[in-house]
This record gives sequence, C-alpha cells and structure tokens, in this order.
Amino acid sequence: MVEIRPGKNKPGTQDNLEASNKPDPHPASGQREPPLVEVVIEVPRGSFIKRGSTGKVDFISPLPCPFNYGSLPDYLGLDGDLLDALVLGPRLPAGTRVQAKAWGAVRMVDHGMLDDKLICSDLPPDLLQRQKVLRFFRFYAKCKGLLNVVRGRLGRNACEGWRDAAQAIARARPRGSSSRTPSPS
Repeated sequence: MVEIRPGKNKPGTQDNLEASNKPDPHPASGQREPPLVEVVIEVPRGSFIKRGSTGKVDFISPLPCPFNYGSLPDYLGLDGDLLDALVLGPRLPAGTRVQAKAWGAVRMVDHGMLDDKLICSDLPPDLLQRQKVLRFFRFYAKCKGLLNVVRGRLGRNACEGWRDAAQAIARARPRGSSSRTPSPS
C-alpha cells in the first residue's frame, strides 16, 4: 500500500505546504468519513504526457501535471470514461494502484458533458491545496477548450468548482460486473 501524505514532501517540491501542515477541521466536502477509493495512476505528477486509461496518449502538455492523475477502475463517469481522480502527494509511477480517501471532487464540463474529478489523499486537503487544485482545473479547462476546438469537438468547457465526493461517485455507474461501492474508512 502506498501512503499518500499531502504537505509532507521534500522541501522545495511543488506540493510542499508546510505552512498549513495540520488537517483541515472542516473538510471541503462536509463529510464525516470520506469514501475510500482505489485509484490507478495514469499520469505521474510532473509528467507532460496525458494518457487515458487504455494507455493511449491523449495529448502532450506544454506544462507538467502538478498532481498524480488517474481513474477509478470500477466506475464510469458521466462522459463514459473511467471516473477521473487525482491523488495529492509525492510522485507515483504510472500503473500504481493506491487506496485513498476522496475528500472532494471538482466538477468539470468537457465539450458540454459533466466530467467529475475526485480529489484524493490520506489527509483532508487544506485551503491552500484546494485553491491550487481549482486553479489547475480552471487553467486545464481553458486549455482543453482550445484542444477541443482544434479537434472539432463543440461544447462548453469549464471548471464549476469544488463539490462533494460522494455525490460525484453516486453520479458514476459501476463498470462491468464489479459493482462495488467505495467503502467509508
């Protein structure tokens, strides 16, 4: 099992938020016990290559991804792809499977379709981490909008803000015969 600890990375790394080292007493989602989910890492933190769950290159970014990005292998999002998740903390290799708590979700709209992104870690993200996540996804939505125009994909692209993780999981549907529900921790 890989332990994910936001704000506990080596000094000087992108995700080091030692100024706010204590867990947030008011988790963003308002839940008492967040769902525990399994995430498969597709894009390690610091990578320029965005791959989908099949391993196929989706695009090459001009900027590195500041988070570990992956998906829940047992759930499909509203866009028909695996439910997206990012994992806060140190860089994890592609293909790593981790269990982490889903403290919230960012609601994205990609070419007019809802595309939730779960925000996962062992500890609740503090205010600075939540702000960093939202800044990233607002920028990501703008870039994805330009990419969709180039690809001829019409529809609105936006980051609609922080949401409840359990609601995002409830909007997803179980994949195949594996219809497990994420367990509370």
